[in-house]
Amino acid sequence: MAHEADAHATHHEQLRSAAAGIGRRRFLTVTSAAAALAFTTNLPSAHAAEVAPASVKEDPFTLGVASGDPQPDSVLLWTRLAPRPYEPGNGMSATGAVPVRWEIARDDRFHRVARRGTVKAYAEFNHTVHVEAHGLDADRVYWYRFRVGRWTSPVGRTRTAPAHGIRVNDARFGLLSCQAYHDGYFTALGHLAEEDLDAVFHVGDYQYEYAVNAVGGARNYTDRTLPDVFNRETVTLEDYRLRYALYKSDPDLQAAHAAFPWFVTWDDHETENNYAGGIPEKDQDPQEFLIRRAAAYRAYWENMPLRMPQLPEGPDMKLYRRAHYGRLAQFDILDTRQYRSDQAYGDGWQYPGPDSEDPSRTMIGASQERWLLDGFRRSRATWNVLPQQVTFSRRKNTTADRSKLSMDSWDGYPASRERVLAGVEQAGLENFVVLTGDVHVAYAMDIKRNFDDPGSRTVGVEFVGTSVSSGKDGSDKPSNWATYMAANPHMKFYNGRRGYTTITLDGRQARADYKTVSHVTSPGGTLSTAASFVTEAGNPGLHQA
Repeated sequence: MAHEADAHATHHEQLRSAAAGIGRRRFLTVTSAAAALAFTTNLPSAHAAEVAPASVKEDPFTLGVASGDPQPDSVLLWTRLAPRPYEPGNGMSATGAVPVRWEIARDDRFHRVARRGTVKAYAEFNHTVHVEAHGLDADRVYWYRFRVGRWTSPVGRTRTAPAHGIRVNDARFGLLSCQAYHDGYFTALGHLAEEDLDAVFHVGDYQYEYAVNAVGGARNYTDRTLPDVFNRETVTLEDYRLRYALYKSDPDLQAAHAAFPWFVTWDDHETENNYAGGIPEKDQDPQEFLIRRAAAYRAYWENMPLRMPQLPEGPDMKLYRRAHYGRLAQFDILDTRQYRSDQAYGDGWQYPGPDSEDPSRTMIGASQERWLLDGFRRSRATWNVLPQQVTFSRRKNTTADRSKLSMDSWDGYPASRERVLAGVEQAGLENFVVLTGDVHVAYAMDIKRNFDDPGSRTVGVEFVGTSVSSGKDGSDKPSNWATYMAANPHMKFYNGRRGYTTITLDGRQARADYKTVSHVTSPGGTLSTAASFVTEAGNPGLHQA
């Protein structure tokens, strides 16, 4: 396996080189010298001291395993060494690198190992591990695990994508968002882990920056006390790293990660509520905010199953990317937070006006927009799917002709939405599906070519998934249910419970099954299907299944 050793050596050099560049390129052009200093200290040297695996005396795999961004011949494998996850530094050496053995097999007993190797977990990357396992068969289930000294990680199950350009009969995905630890248990994720899925899309708010008190907020622990390190808002790199440790210690989240590969993208709370590009939520020095954004982005990459191209450079990280499932589906995963114009009239619900309707305003930035529209033109897939963060379709909150709209959603960026819809139309896409999170409720909506005219052509559909726990228990019919349904005739479904959504694609239709749990503020919530909707291939528009 000399070729694997060479590949791992190359990976290590790429990691060291990328780390050494943090804060030294674009970071220096936009932030203060203090920001540069914050992210150029304690970087991996070309000859980082190796820490003996035998020196790890406690189980380092307390945060589980994960996989992500599956391709036909490869998948990203992740873990983090954290014997004491609630302590700064994870209870590991403050410097150096720990060799971690990994293997991926065709069976769960590892009798038929497909690939194996060794990768280093660097202290400077919080002892996280990102392995790009190549040379795999397309559209196949694999099992993987890690080893350090005498310790072996839990076993994860993953799956590669189908080969490009081949016919795929069907595929099934999970849609997740918004898992506030302090608002309740991740019960929905425990149920999700029992599903039969090809992959999961998490479209933002994986963790929240808000303080978590000693009893875990709404979880109201009586059998444990959380350390005081969590009872403050996340600002520094250490804060964000510790917060991911808290979230990833949840057994339901670990189970869902271990069951399927995930495609992840962020929204605002991975950094700060309702930030827009380089502009913070509240009045703050922009340079100080970019230091915070750099910390948040680095911790996000460290803790997510993401590949090397997503490694951030200071406060910049290219997260938008494309995935294919044969000829069945093209997924254009968006970042609607990093490149957007500042919200018009504030970031809440406001009447639209000249500022919000300015044609120069953008939700996704010029480069990402060109990439997206070019991908539409080149697509040969049956389904073109847009996993992204905030509500795409219009939402009025009154039945009046002129109604307030959310300035933080695409309603606050109508020119940007119009360019995307024009791109769908010009590319001749017949089967356009948007996957959304953010709002802590579930919607099913037709995407109209002109939302002012309910009779205008339907160009696609939007499936908005509810939150995992954010918003606490919720209800089937929130207090504004009747108003929203009357004010938005393209809205076919609205539910306020917690849960997740499964998306099934085949050659005939796309189907969304909205799964809800009875409660999350105490353990043991039961699962039910609140509704199911389909849209037919070549005939966009939602019908209840």
